Amino acid sequence: MIPARDEAATVAAVVAGVRKALGCAVLVVDDASTDGTGAKAREAGAEALTLPLGLGAWGATQAGIRYALRNGYAGVITLDADGQHLPESLPALFAAQARNGANVIIGTCVERLSRAKRIAWQYLRVLTGLGLGDFTSGLRLYDRRAIEILAGPTASLLDYQDVGVLMLLAKNGLTIKETPVPMLPRREGHSRVFASWPVVARYMLHTTVLCIAQIDAGRRHHQTLAGGGRAC
Repeated sequence: MIPARDEAATVAAVVAGVRKALGCAVLVVDDASTDGTGAKAREAGAEALTLPLGLGAWGATQAGIRYALRNGYAGVITLDADGQHLPESLPALFAAQARNGANVIIGTCVERLSRAKRIAWQYLRVLTGLGLGDFTSGLRLYDRRAIEILAGPTASLLDYQDVGVLMLLAKNGLTIKETPVPMLPRREGHSRVFASWPVVARYMLHTTVLCIAQIDAGRRHHQTLAGGGRAC
């Protein structure tokens, strides 16, 4: 499943690569693009779900996950439409899942991390307790249990897919593992999160508030259950 917004220059090649590497169904979620992204995806052999208005990276991803769940798929692989993720590396996600039985496998390439990301990830590892090397990699394999959780209304409230999604899954007892994969630089545009230091600061502030809210909600839920009352 490939969320995409204005990625007409690269999406067809990504779709073709996935079909060659896995031979599986491919869905492109066109996040209200204005450059014909959906048409390019269909020409390359993908199904294209065109959203009438932009929902952002996580909104488009969740739309695709809900599509997969309603159509009976056992799991979902997500990858970016900009050409960073190499389709030939996708089997490595299945191999990693077969080895460790995790509900979620994240394909990571720590060598590509900028200084800003390395600082941010060190901070988030402490804050969340998730010992991950890359929090924003969009290359992920979700099993059936994971997509059932992520298709639900609680996941719709998440502002950022990166940390919020992972915390939600971990809170529900799912296991999350990483596996190293090669990645290429973006062919077009730039990172939405790490475009500049002010953007990084805003992202980190929002993510910190989200993490604290999740931690506090979990603590209050535990206290309510321990007291024998009803959990809200």
